[in-house]
Amino acid sequence: MNPMPSLRLVSHKLCPYAQRAAITLVEKGVPYERQIVDLSKKPDWFKAMSPLGKVPLLIVDGDTVLFESAIICEYLEETQPGPRLHPEDPAERARHRAWVEFASATLNVIAGLYGTGDEAGYRAKIADLMAKMAWLEGALGGGPYFAGVRFSLVDAAFGPVFRYFETFETALPPLGIFDTTPKVRGWRQALAARASVRGAVTADYHELLSTFLRERGSYLSGLMLDRSGAG
Repeated sequence: MNPMPSLRLVSHKLCPYAQRAAITLVEKGVPYERQIVDLSKKPDWFKAMSPLGKVPLLIVDGDTVLFESAIICEYLEETQPGPRLHPEDPAERARHRAWVEFASATLNVIAGLYGTGDEAGYRAKIADLMAKMAWLEGALGGGPYFAGVRFSLVDAAFGPVFRYFETFETALPPLGIFDTTPKVRGWRQALAARASVRGAVTADYHELLSTFLRERGSYLSGLMLDRSGAG
């Protein structure tokens, strides 16, 4: 029997894609080391290992480097023991992979929301997010997770997506993004309560994210500053 490989996850405290990998590692029940890097001052060893200059990286047995969160999560699903996080049926498995990509598209819209410089762009991103939540509402069943009672890689992908809104909802005027999607609200609550999702970030995550958002110089930054000043 082959020994279990040593696994080191190279991460950043705010990266939602690194959170996916951390959630998957915990759900699979495999030991790993987590190493945080400062992406504003990338160390030479990191630049030599990361073809895209991004996190996460998964270093297997000290020398094999995997990059891109979807590939890392698929590798863990294929090689590690523990609960299966993909369906057995090929068509359903492909469907799940598509919704993981949908999570990445949603993260891109969130980045646009906090990066746009004007109100029109901000409102357009809110509308886009509401449309994406409507798609999710139609895809969800009886819950509590995406595929029912079984936690999956789709859940690992959306836990970090929904986490952004915990900060948005305390720092911004109401967004209304989940107002018409009760299944998504329930799913979001179930993910927020999951130990692997909660543990994927450090205790200072929301403080760090709030600082990052305020310092963007965007329309959203101005709303946050106005709201904190008014308080």
